[in-house]
Amino acid sequence: MAFKRVLLKLSGEALMGELGYGIDPAIVQSIATDVAAVVASGTELAIVVGGGNIFRGLKGSSAGMDRATADYVGMLATVMNAITLQDALERAGVPTRVQTAIGMQEVAEPYIRRRAIRHLEKGRVVVFGAGCGNPFFTTDTTAALRAAEINADVVFKATKVDGVYDKDPAHYPDAVRYESLTFQDVLSGELAVMDSTAIALCKDNAIPIVVFDLFGAGNIGRAVAGEPIGTRITPAR
Repeated sequence: MAFKRVLLKLSGEALMGELGYGIDPAIVQSIATDVAAVVASGTELAIVVGGGNIFRGLKGSSAGMDRATADYVGMLATVMNAITLQDALERAGVPTRVQTAIGMQEVAEPYIRRRAIRHLEKGRVVVFGAGCGNPFFTTDTTAALRAAEINADVVFKATKVDGVYDKDPAHYPDAVRYESLTFQDVLSGELAVMDSTAIALCKDNAIPIVVFDLFGAGNIGRAVAGEPIGTRITPAR
């Protein structure tokens, strides 16, 4: 494998597959199968999962909810996804721990950096839930923050598209996919990859980002192996 320790960011929307809401068990099991193969290869893997398949804070806020309150509800949605992933991973034979930034000791461990690193060293997958524990921050920012904290070699963002495009490929058939970008390209071009705080965090800590299609069988393993997949974002070309 090209990377020893990786942070995988999963969007909540990806977990619902073709469903309009909630969690598609087939998608979750497919992710668990791919992750099991990666862990078996010796790679240490942590996961940050979003909650947009259940509740999105910004959407709640736009509907009139207090923004902080809406974000906390969104954090709880990520915990539901994290526990679901844990169940699927352990059924696939992968020891897994869920750590949350909001205390809920009956279902998960509190986030403790040193404990998370120790779990990874022992070959366990760590799933980080509840974002970073604060409103006004996205799970993309959480992924960048946790990657820096655990000294990850790379952030993998697994999404419903196969990379970063110059415009939305769902609406523009002539959209062009980038094979590689710099952090400055993303920030100056305002490309819709991750929010600017997440990009800046990865830039400041020299952590590359790879954006790829989650739904291709074995794509997580291909990304970890360093194969040319999706779009790679690095400090310099």
